[in-house]
Amino acid sequence: MFEGFNKQFIRNSIDRSAENPMDRRRFLRAAGLTGVGVAGLGVLGSGIAYAGDGAAEGGGGPSDAAVLNFALNLEYLEAEFYLRALTGEGLKDSQIDGSGTPGEVTGGRKVEFSTKLGAQYAKEIAADENAHVDFLRKALGDAKVARPAIDLEAAFTAAATAAGVIKQGETFDPFADETSFLLGAFIFEDVGVTAYKGASPLVSNKTFLEAAAGILAVEAYHAGLVRTVLLASDKDGSVAETVGKISDARDSLDGPDDLDQGIVDDNGDANIVPTDANSIAFSRSAGQVLNIAYLSPKSVTSGGFFPAGVNGEINASAASG
Repeated sequence: MFEGFNKQFIRNSIDRSAENPMDRRRFLRAAGLTGVGVAGLGVLGSGIAYAGDGAAEGGGGPSDAAVLNFALNLEYLEAEFYLRALTGEGLKDSQIDGSGTPGEVTGGRKVEFSTKLGAQYAKEIAADENAHVDFLRKALGDAKVARPAIDLEAAFTAAATAAGVIKQGETFDPFADETSFLLGAFIFEDVGVTAYKGASPLVSNKTFLEAAAGILAVEAYHAGLVRTVLLASDKDGSVAETVGKISDARDSLDGPDDLDQGIVDDNGDANIVPTDANSIAFSRSAGQVLNIAYLSPKSVTSGGFFPAGVNGEINASAASG
């Protein structure tokens, strides 16, 4: 998964140019991280490991701006999902401009939560994702990409149909009720955890590693809460069955390995923390993340939740066949 990369990537990517002429020191100062190493932040902030993804000039990997912009695309998606579920409105106009092709958001509306916990979860995570968008945009400065077109309507239906959650011609709406919302959140949060894990071998700066560990912990808290609430709501096994189908669908998209897991194990016992035999979370590369976001097992540059693709240099899913 990490062919062609090692810890030297972090030092190299700091010294490479961004996607516009902004120099290294200006980039670090814009990020508020002078002396820490924003390239490292870009790698973990995006939550991705690179294996054959679009390399920058010199063959040493993508630029620091390219890495951060990949992260920003994903944060746009999550922020729009949670904000619209919580308030019925998405990001502000002042939060979506930048280079690349700007796009509108299709779908999304305020969810009528049936429990206090569900509503509080949505409120907290919406605030987190909104803050992530603001932070990355500030860090990138003039190099930031615009919010791409995002589909929160047909993409969910396509994903649910492919997973066998609904029949052909039916519709899956993650904003219809609390359980549907949590199932939608399950798609994003689990992928985020595996993505952050995939980047951890690339970190060498201890100061940044501490911060990155905190980011990963937050994502794991989010995913664990979603899995717990879904399992707690499962009165007859139907929720666990649906989650299992979503998990299998993700596995079919991101490669031949059977890694993804549902909220119960083969014995029907709780599986809140999906791990390998050593109780270690698994990883996904940038290409694998886009396999799921584009809803395609092939190497493509658009589809699914990003119907026109993501903005920036890193934009192709992996050929996972």
